[in-house]
Amino acid sequence: MLKSKLTAAVLAALAFGYASATLAATDADNAPAQASSQDTSSSSQSDSQSDQVKKAKKLEAVTVTGSLIPQSQVETAQPVVTITADQMKARGFTTVAEALQQASFATGSVQGPQDNNSFTTGAQTLSMFGLPVGFTKYLIDGRPMGDFPGLYNGSDIFNNLSNIPQEMVDHIDILPGGQSSLYGSDAIAGVVNIVLKKKVDAPVIDVRLGGFSEGGGSSQRISFADSFQFGAFNTMIGVQYEQKKPIWGYDRDLTKQYFTEGTTPPTASRDYLVLSGITGKYLFLDPNNCSTVASGYGGTEMKQYRQGRGYYCGSQYSAGYATLANDTKTANLYSHSTFDVNEDLQLYGDLLYNYQEQKFTSGSNTTFWGTSVATAGSTGGYFWDPTVGDLRLMQKIFTPEEVGGFDNIMSKQYESSYMLTLGGKGHFLDNWDYDLGFTHSDDQLTNRDFQRFTGPIEQYFANHVMGHQQGTYSGYPVFTPNYAALYNQISPSDFRSFTGYTTSHSKTWDNMIRGQVTDQSLFVMPGGDAGLAVVMEGGNQGWDSSPDPRLLETITDGNGNTQSYVYGTSATPGAGHRSRFATTGELRLPLLEQLTMDLSTRYDAYYVDNQTVDHTTFNVGLEYRPVETLLLRGRYGSAFKAPTLADEFQRPSGSYNSVTDYLNCARLGYAPAVAPTKCPPPYDNTQYQGLTYGNPALQPITAKVWSYGFVWAPIERMSIAVDYLHWNINNEVVQVDPDKLSKTEYLCDIGTLDPKSGTCAQAFSLITRGPGKDGLLGPITNIATPKLNLANEEVNAITANFSYVQPIGSFGELSMALSYSDLLKHTTQDFVIDPKIDVLREPFYSTDFKSKANGSLTWSKGDWGATLYFNRYGSTPNYLATVLNSYEEPGTGKLAPWILYNASVTYNPMKNLALSLLVNNLFNSMPPKDDSYPGTFNQPYNTDNYNVYGRAIYLEAKYSFGGTAR
Repeated sequence: MLKSKLTAAVLAALAFGYASATLAATDADNAPAQASSQDTSSSSQSDSQSDQVKKAKKLEAVTVTGSLIPQSQVETAQPVVTITADQMKARGFTTVAEALQQASFATGSVQGPQDNNSFTTGAQTLSMFGLPVGFTKYLIDGRPMGDFPGLYNGSDIFNNLSNIPQEMVDHIDILPGGQSSLYGSDAIAGVVNIVLKKKVDAPVIDVRLGGFSEGGGSSQRISFADSFQFGAFNTMIGVQYEQKKPIWGYDRDLTKQYFTEGTTPPTASRDYLVLSGITGKYLFLDPNNCSTVASGYGGTEMKQYRQGRGYYCGSQYSAGYATLANDTKTANLYSHSTFDVNEDLQLYGDLLYNYQEQKFTSGSNTTFWGTSVATAGSTGGYFWDPTVGDLRLMQKIFTPEEVGGFDNIMSKQYESSYMLTLGGKGHFLDNWDYDLGFTHSDDQLTNRDFQRFTGPIEQYFANHVMGHQQGTYSGYPVFTPNYAALYNQISPSDFRSFTGYTTSHSKTWDNMIRGQVTDQSLFVMPGGDAGLAVVMEGGNQGWDSSPDPRLLETITDGNGNTQSYVYGTSATPGAGHRSRFATTGELRLPLLEQLTMDLSTRYDAYYVDNQTVDHTTFNVGLEYRPVETLLLRGRYGSAFKAPTLADEFQRPSGSYNSVTDYLNCARLGYAPAVAPTKCPPPYDNTQYQGLTYGNPALQPITAKVWSYGFVWAPIERMSIAVDYLHWNINNEVVQVDPDKLSKTEYLCDIGTLDPKSGTCAQAFSLITRGPGKDGLLGPITNIATPKLNLANEEVNAITANFSYVQPIGSFGELSMALSYSDLLKHTTQDFVIDPKIDVLREPFYSTDFKSKANGSLTWSKGDWGATLYFNRYGSTPNYLATVLNSYEEPGTGKLAPWILYNASVTYNPMKNLALSLLVNNLFNSMPPKDDSYPGTFNQPYNTDNYNVYGRAIYLEAKYSFGGTAR
């Protein structure tokens, strides 16, 4: 699946390597003559001393993430958290995504592989401090990481962390807080800089095998890296391959069946169902009492009953036939090369290539036929049966035996991405450094999604169950079905006759030329040398989402009913590109020996759709060291996020979903708080068609950011850092949540919210209803969710980090590290005229963790090392609290904190061999069970906050051919 751009990139890298090697050989041949020339050259003693001073200065100063100017102080006005490769391994992190998601600052709820019916099941990301996933800037070696082509939640462009090769990572720097004055757009919540290795001491091979004690998810990983030197040419090449088996719902007790606690009898899926639209009762019309379908789900299909509804055929175990973790294969290639042309010029080239295949399925959750889809719209999926004078709805869920095994109809995702950088850096004049480089990133995504096709599936059930439509009655289609025929299994060949795959392609690309000049000693100030860095960037970027054309097509049956070509499925088409320019300046001023000021500003301009979207950001930072062991720091500035290409160019795209019609539920006398479980159909689960689209006129999201804190080292080998951070975000692009929109409409109707407010005007205009009767509004048929610059957001948070190293004599050494983050305030506001929502105390709006803490204790002595790591996830609201938006009502509350422990042991039986045992989730802790979930849910926990993977055990061996293995 290698694309032409990738081929060109690889050829360019090989050409660069060949040219560099040729130059290296030439340089090596000329080396004696150069040495002789240097020996006979005359130079003054002062020049020699000056060169030595400059070299010593450059050795002392290092480039740290958070500043463009090399400096000797690692701790600056900007708090930085670093995770090293050794720490990732010792703490049991098996991927880069896992290391970042378990960090204390990652408090927000995010979708992942457990959301097996989402738009981006095959990607992983994180939310810093509960802010949107697109508010974090990701860098690889200081260069912007390419965007993932798929849209998070069908709307937002973001970065995918699932395919970064862990064995190639040297360390990760995390900068919390706005950083746009140095790094540009997206750097609102913070910046994550993934720094890759530049060399290894000797060829090294690493092999890791692992699995879960509860079953599923077995994995194998192998990596190899080596460095080469030919005269002035240096290169490192690394490869990594990993494969993981899926974890299925039936592999875990909490997910193998519907949540049954508190329900009598236990809940089962409604695999064969007839429902009366007038009484709301189930109609059991199977003359064989479910015996003809009893082999379904491994023989667990049988007659079932739901309290207050009636009988049907179903299984308690259908929920288990969905994946919780994907089947994955990942291959990575990384190379870093340099060629020293002379003392003032070094050429460099980097290539990072990733290829990944993933498979997953939502199982029976989306593998069904029903009139709720076939006749959805103003009728709510109901048809009229004149033989009984009743509105009815029918549903048939396909079992594993009918589909030929869900492992054979999994959706597939193929991703191929690379990032290529070529450039040169060096020195000119006396103190100036320069770096000029070109970076191209490209990400190609192919989704092969398993589908049901509307025409064939409707024809099949028309032939076998429904018969043909016989006109309409009061707007409802008229059918006289053969109900008994519903209760029959279908053959896998029949199933294949109306199912298949759609193939969708999407891609992103980015070109950037970046030039930087730096002077660490611009002029002398009372506290030392002032430094200056100036950066200019220019380039372009693009996004293209081209769904399978059938996903956008509609068909019209013989009765004039319009339906999607693909059954109950939508897509997110769109394409666009833009050019951009930016210039950055940073000035570091040592005002006094104890006081340093850092000033930075950046101008970004995007040229899109014949208009310019631009923004200027700034930052002022202060570092004050009253004594050698104490740093007081603070910073104030601004940040921004340019509208994403999807925000601007997403074409109108529809989706099919269901929502509670809170307004009609209330008019029927049911409190909206309990409407999802007690409101009668169709208002409890109204089918609607959603519509969203981009807006090229969007303006940047802006933010004011500041922080202050201290770093204290009271004794040797101990450090304490505490920082308070603040964000005030305005002009935020939002796409209103349909469920919140429906509830807002109800609150506006009863006057709880001002009907004249912007919020109410929005709700009334974006919800479309059919004709109403009997004092009720018509059913919801369409909900539009366009993207607009509307919302504001404010966040206050505190972070704390502690580290201490203590030698214990002949027993070795102990090192401790602790990290803590706490959200003190998080408010949102859809419109300026509306009241602010406190999402920390109004659980309907957020299930984020308010706080997270983690820590590690490491012991090392000679050839042995061991680490115990813990991660404490704070309390979150239970399900009923999110429905009622209250902690005061009966049954509402918060779930207990969730604490996980990892342990690792490493032993070096010889210098070049390291053996490791890693045990993650040491005590096999499952998520805090949420008993407030209704029995109709597949699991009693929030999949965006918790997982049921359980204890994982890994064995790892690392061998260095001539070096030292760690």
